[in-house]
Amino acid sequence: MDGKQLIAIMAILLSGLFYSCSSDEVPANGTLKVHLTDAPFPTDLVTEANVTINKIEIRKKDDSQGSPFITLSEEVMDFNMLDLTNGVTAGLVDLPIEAGEYDLVRLYVSDAGIKLKDGSEYTLKIPSGADSGIKVFISPSLVVKGGLTTELLLDLDVSKSFVLNGDASSLEGIQGFNFTPVIKAANLSTTGRLVGYVKDAEDVPVEGVQVTVKSGEEVYTTTFTDAEGNYAVLGVDAGLYTLVFEKEGYQTITTDEAEVFAANKTTVDAQVAAVEITE
Repeated sequence: MDGKQLIAIMAILLSGLFYSCSSDEVPANGTLKVHLTDAPFPTDLVTEANVTINKIEIRKKDDSQGSPFITLSEEVMDFNMLDLTNGVTAGLVDLPIEAGEYDLVRLYVSDAGIKLKDGSEYTLKIPSGADSGIKVFISPSLVVKGGLTTELLLDLDVSKSFVLNGDASSLEGIQGFNFTPVIKAANLSTTGRLVGYVKDAEDVPVEGVQVTVKSGEEVYTTTFTDAEGNYAVLGVDAGLYTLVFEKEGYQTITTDEAEVFAANKTTVDAQVAAVEITE
């Protein structure tokens, strides 16, 4: 995610209905809750990355009886994705849904826009999203069981979805943006969380440290610390990862491998030392 922020992260929470323990009947429905979140996006020039969602659908796998899509919401909802960082989510949907296997979510985005720190605003063209919806495949498929809870996280990468045209080094160099949504789905019941705290040698929290999560030599995702020095990455596949902490003016720190477990939290803190500037 190199210096990016996942915009959208939509978390789908599938909560089962509760039944009497004396009944052997398997619940036919679960409850579907949908949340929206965002992972970090560089905000030195951008103050808002806005999207308007006006419809959400989910597809039941191998359903040959009529349309396989179930409408979850047709409410118009506006979000500034930069408000949703480091594990913060916004609720989208909370409703009963039939138990079964689901393999695709379809988002209908009617508007998208960017606002810069100087007040400039850009309204962006939506590629096919308003007509046929933005398709997000769920692999492996999401299994909803009556009486149980399953969560799905949809990450829309802001830096890849809001593509800057021009020179990013200054406000004057920006000529506009293209909206090309890039979304990843992660089942929260089979993925974990990475969280941590970054401080300097004086035990003061450091804001704006880029935290790069790497699987082997491959960059898995990237986030930034907030004003309190905290960071969080949701929907991380179970496995071993190294973390790289870097910020201009500080020494770069690379950790030993940390293991992420399904449905659990892994904490990796770091201390970064300021670089001495010599004449």
